[in-house]
Amino acid sequence: MQNEITKPIRLLDEKGHITEPGWARQLYWAYDRREIRAPRWRIKEWDYYLVTNDSYGVAFTISDLGYLGMVSVSLLDYREGWSHTETVLTPFPLGRFCMGSHSDNGNAHFQNKKLKLKYKTEPGKRLISCSFTDFYQGKDLKVKLRLSQLQMDTMCIATPWKEKPTAFYYNQKINCMPAVGKAVWGGRTYEFTEGKDFGVLDWGRGVWTYDNTWYWGTGSGQIDGVPFGLNLGYGFSDRSAATENVIFYNNRIHKLDQVGFGIPKKADGSYDYMEEWAITSNDGRLTGTFTPVLNRSATTNVVLIATFQNQIFGYFNGTAVLDDGTQLSVKEFFCGIEVVHNRY
Repeated sequence: MQNEITKPIRLLDEKGHITEPGWARQLYWAYDRREIRAPRWRIKEWDYYLVTNDSYGVAFTISDLGYLGMVSVSLLDYREGWSHTETVLTPFPLGRFCMGSHSDNGNAHFQNKKLKLKYKTEPGKRLISCSFTDFYQGKDLKVKLRLSQLQMDTMCIATPWKEKPTAFYYNQKINCMPAVGKAVWGGRTYEFTEGKDFGVLDWGRGVWTYDNTWYWGTGSGQIDGVPFGLNLGYGFSDRSAATENVIFYNNRIHKLDQVGFGIPKKADGSYDYMEEWAITSNDGRLTGTFTPVLNRSATTNVVLIATFQNQIFGYFNGTAVLDDGTQLSVKEFFCGIEVVHNRY
């Protein structure tokens, strides 16, 4: 069952339960921290941006996990086959990052002696600025980007956990935002050109159970000059009311049911991330292969808090079928898929 929400409603009732689980094309659920029935240190809020093309990319995370703040910056060079991520941990932010109750009005920011990262929202656009001293190999990183947010569908979902009804996942993905700007690392400049390069926002709020693994795939680009993107995800919370699997085409969402990542395995049963994957949906509307070129692997393990990340970038080749039955041939579409195990 795929329950679509089509008008504004409250996110949580008096007990702190989701009023109506489902998916939507906009942020129709009204989020209010005061309605959450959980300790402040269990509330999770994050804004993640990924801006990329098939040669290089940058990614930024500002996350308030209640008892811990995690702020990270990544630079990825697919041509040379390397990436670097720096993560800053800070205790008990408890709302100090100004995350916002809606993705259109949150101007999240973080600053310490080495890093200054700021998101700013304005009508129809999003601005990202970053200055990171001694980011990698003794070289500084400076980034200024503008993402254009067009009149478009977005992927929104609100789902609970069966075992804990006051735990919830509220999330919006905005794909296919045209990007312009540059990242400068040492003597290198990574240019992003509007009309060619794109960004995605992963905006999330919620209360989670302690131990979860998620699988998330995202891609933003074009097919014959028409905006095309994918958002694919599963692995945690109760998705019986809705999944977050969608095709973006010409700024509209085409809803998929269940999707699986056929990640190959080694002889010992562990994932072999750099071999070719098989991507399939149970409704037959998305089929193809994913060929990896880079794995951005990162681990943070601090006493009771741990995250184990594998974010794999590569090319999808296959077929996508729109709601009206139109079949799109997808060739060498650059995207990223991550497998993340968190304990926090």
